[in-house]
Amino acid sequence: MTTMTVAQALMTFLSRQYTVDGDNRQRAIAGTFGIFGHGNVAGIGQALRQLGHEDPIAMPYHQGRNEQAMVHQAVGYARMNRRRSTFAAAASVGPGAANMLTGAALATANRMPVLLLPSDTFATRVADPVLQQLEHPHDTSLQVTDAFRPLSRFFDRVDRPEQLFSIALAAMRVLTDPAETGAVTIALPEDVQAELIEVPDEFLTEREWHIRRPLPEPGPLDRAVEAIRNAKEPLIIAGGGVLYSEAEDELRSFAEATGIPVATTQAGGGVLDHDHPLNLGGVGATGSAAANRIAASADVIIGVGTRYSDFTTSSRTAFAHPEASFVNLNVASFDAYKHGSRYPIVADARSGLLGLGERLGGFRVSTAHSRKVETEKAGWVAEVDASTALTDTELPGQPEIIGAVNRATGARDVVVQAAGSLPGDLQKLWRTRDALGYHVEYAFSCMGYEIAGGLGVRRAIDAAGDDRDVVVMVGDGSYLMLHTELVTAVAEGLKLVVVLVQNHGYASIGHLSETVGAPRFGTWYRKYDGESPEFRTDEILPVDLAANARSYGIDVVEIDPGPSASTRLAEAVEAARAAETSTLIHINSDPLVYAPNGEGWWDVPVAAASTMPETQDARAAYEEERSTQRPLL
Repeated sequence: MTTMTVAQALMTFLSRQYTVDGDNRQRAIAGTFGIFGHGNVAGIGQALRQLGHEDPIAMPYHQGRNEQAMVHQAVGYARMNRRRSTFAAAASVGPGAANMLTGAALATANRMPVLLLPSDTFATRVADPVLQQLEHPHDTSLQVTDAFRPLSRFFDRVDRPEQLFSIALAAMRVLTDPAETGAVTIALPEDVQAELIEVPDEFLTEREWHIRRPLPEPGPLDRAVEAIRNAKEPLIIAGGGVLYSEAEDELRSFAEATGIPVATTQAGGGVLDHDHPLNLGGVGATGSAAANRIAASADVIIGVGTRYSDFTTSSRTAFAHPEASFVNLNVASFDAYKHGSRYPIVADARSGLLGLGERLGGFRVSTAHSRKVETEKAGWVAEVDASTALTDTELPGQPEIIGAVNRATGARDVVVQAAGSLPGDLQKLWRTRDALGYHVEYAFSCMGYEIAGGLGVRRAIDAAGDDRDVVVMVGDGSYLMLHTELVTAVAEGLKLVVVLVQNHGYASIGHLSETVGAPRFGTWYRKYDGESPEFRTDEILPVDLAANARSYGIDVVEIDPGPSASTRLAEAVEAARAAETSTLIHINSDPLVYAPNGEGWWDVPVAAASTMPETQDARAAYEEERSTQRPLL
């Protein structure tokens, strides 16, 4: 037995947890981010300092600038590690804890493991109320940390020191379970953190958590094989589960053996190289026309590791075949049974693909289907070529900017994005050449994720001794939401290449608003017009985001508008990749230049009644699109 504080016991415990996935063994918790206040400086803060003095590599500590961003860094790190390793994030009582809520929701939505350690008010209530405590007359036990309950895959509070052992072990179980993982929250009252506890040696001994890779059951597998054998135009939808199970080779082999084309979700981007003949690109609302045309006539959809978000299914309009059926292979039964599937396979993506391939034997799609796939892919490749080509336009559109950046990056570099119009354009236009090269957070699509998430990716690359570059693409709207982690990049020497696309507003919602009868309302960054409820004057705000980034100590390159803007952008990206430190490249764009139409749809309800003609027209168009939605059964 060892006498320690609760915080010391917890941090020592976390430093000795490992995940094992086949031959891969690594730290489950690679380190801890922390912002300290009265709620945790004497507990977690002291424990981290003491542990660092005793063993500097036991539990590395990293400063955060914003609690939400700490969680985003952990998510970026976890995805690059295929969910085998993550970070803990510690926050103080009240506003510190509340600032992490958005990060918790993002992690859970993306099924990404992160360990959250928000502090709580006194368990003893000896001082009540304390600074930053909430007070509810109907329930005095409710605090900020209770808001984590619906956002977490696991939540518990250490109200007494002896509860730590069972809570910590339960938290690790969920963090390392591919079917259950997400945000894991252990609320820590500030007094309990500093209390003494007798810790059994077994609790502090190294422990291994083996990643579950369940095999498919024979019955469901056989039924799925029969459905695929009877298919005339099958289609594979590859999601993030392919990446997390490291099943890219199995996916490629399965597709090549059967001739079944592959469309990808945002999370599945990169699982098949962009130029593979069977890769149709992204599917759904922001997908390619090639993928969506094949999806429209597909009679069997084989979903591998996808949760079927509304963007993937074009809000249930993508799969238009009247007798379409779903073979859903997923480690989580919750996802395997979606769309009323008659053919769910609850299994690891890799083992499931191997099982399907073995049983399908010599099955291969018809020559006619293969020709159709080839024709659609060739047509879309030509569309992308034209959309991303360099022009002499003084103010390039976003597709041209994406093309310039894409061509200037290395084959293994990682593009990071999350929100605005960039995710949709990237899914259509970015040519990914590596399984881990496409990192778009789109389950929560959180504005502000980009720079912080990119730092998490950078940390994972550095830990692996890799030589990839991390290219963060961010619009001015997202940049304004959360840019302070650029300070972290400077403080720790973490190299990012940040491409800041300035379009003076919210380009994505601006475009969307055009289709729902509220043309660009509230989406321009302009001076306020006092005579109307809009920010629609001709006066652009005198905001200098390049100067903002420069003030943090980041090297900044400004691409002035002009005929060679995209060429100069590509040159700047190449120079930034060759540099040793972070660089932010600022370029202005034309927000009214759009990527090619991928023929997808997104269900955003339009006002059912309006006095405005544009809204009335939008409602009529909406009703027409909605008529094609596929019911559950």
